[in-house]
Amino acid sequence: MQLTHSSTPFVKREFPIVLICDGVKGPANIGSIFRIAEGFGVKEIVFGNAEIEFGSGRLKKTARDTHRKVNYSQSLDLIDTIEHFRKEGYRIAALEITTNSEPLHDLKWSGTEKLAMILGNEAHGISEDILELSDRIYHIELFGENSSLNVAQAAAVALYHLTTVK
Repeated sequence: MQLTHSSTPFVKREFPIVLICDGVKGPANIGSIFRIAEGFGVKEIVFGNAEIEFGSGRLKKTARDTHRKVNYSQSLDLIDTIEHFRKEGYRIAALEITTNSEPLHDLKWSGTEKLAMILGNEAHGISEDILELSDRIYHIELFGENSSLNVAQAAAVALYHLTTVK
């Protein structure tokens, strides 16, 4: 028998993870990120470097009401925002493939330490000035010819790794 949202055996948890979205602007992607963040117990989402219409029907439909359940904000200056999280004790990790990025499976996280994960724009990834603020950069290893995933898919893979793989 298929279970409903209220009949699953899952235990609600919140992790000290903040998703920082650098230039992510597609309504379907933002809705998906809300849904994924709620499903994996993310504490907060910060959007910056993009104008976002949070009232978008496409965003709301994709989010399936999770945009009302996950704390979020819009940053006018992502550099200041990232520095704020660093001062608050967050480790800053970027999810981007670069010449010095490491495989995601190398990211070791206790589940209790504060972590800010930066996600990048749908077409251009994380901007250089934001990437430079990262403590470490991680990529998702892929085995086809394509070298990247959609930003929401990448967020799901990373959050699954962080919250379940020990």
